[in-house]
Amino acid sequence: MAPDASDALPPVSATALGVAMVRAAESERPDRLFDDPFASAFVAAAKPTRPSVLTPAQRRRASALVNWITVRTRFFDDLMLHACAHGCRQVVILAAGLDARAFRLGLAGDVRLFEIDLDGILVFKQDVITGNGFVPSCERVVVPADLSGPWLPALADAGFDPAVSTMWLAEGLLVYLTRQQNETLIDDVTDLSSPGSRLGLTLSSREEGRDWDGDDLFEHERLQRSASPGDAAGWLGPRGWSVEVHFATDRAAAYGRPAAVSGTRPQGRLVDATRLG
Repeated sequence: MAPDASDALPPVSATALGVAMVRAAESERPDRLFDDPFASAFVAAAKPTRPSVLTPAQRRRASALVNWITVRTRFFDDLMLHACAHGCRQVVILAAGLDARAFRLGLAGDVRLFEIDLDGILVFKQDVITGNGFVPSCERVVVPADLSGPWLPALADAGFDPAVSTMWLAEGLLVYLTRQQNETLIDDVTDLSSPGSRLGLTLSSREEGRDWDGDDLFEHERLQRSASPGDAAGWLGPRGWSVEVHFATDRAAAYGRPAAVSGTRPQGRLVDATRLG
């Protein structure tokens, strides 16, 4: 691996590193909402640089962002475990980044978990995994593909079976795609989802001004390309999904943590959708 492995990563992967930093810090808390012992290895390998002094506004954004990532991580951990315990034998993580759920959730060995992302970050990630001897509990399949382009052939070639109920996860992704790309992505996911499949999404609120659900503190606002749909049920329902929407602030309260949104940051939404028969 190169002395500074992060040099080989595509720009959007700074977001993945930032999320790993948050997950590593959360894992050190005695009252942690989840445990991700792999995140610190990714951070150490990437050697990310951060500003040494934050303005008050940046500190407010940072606090809100940390809470948002922490709460959504716990929410989707629970959702994935529930889905896999109730019939989903495939998992597809869209824009997986440095996600370590294949290693840390204790998923059953007969679950196939597909990680889709750009080749650069997957190569970096695999270097860290191999170098540290990390072993997944389930069958982990890496799928290099660009979700803004034709990714379905790569997933099919990797062995994905549309007849098998699947847990799909798009965490902090949609904002980096155009509105039309999001429509196409959800149509494709719907077409590949047998009854009982689950879909987890992060969405922002529809407030005045900025409307991003991405992890924009990591200096990649310029990569964000669209705002979230205003009505998750209205967006997914006609496609054949039953939709539950949870505000991150409500989940934070349920987990015993401060509100996940503060200042001017939009209120994040966590979506749990089930494919109907």
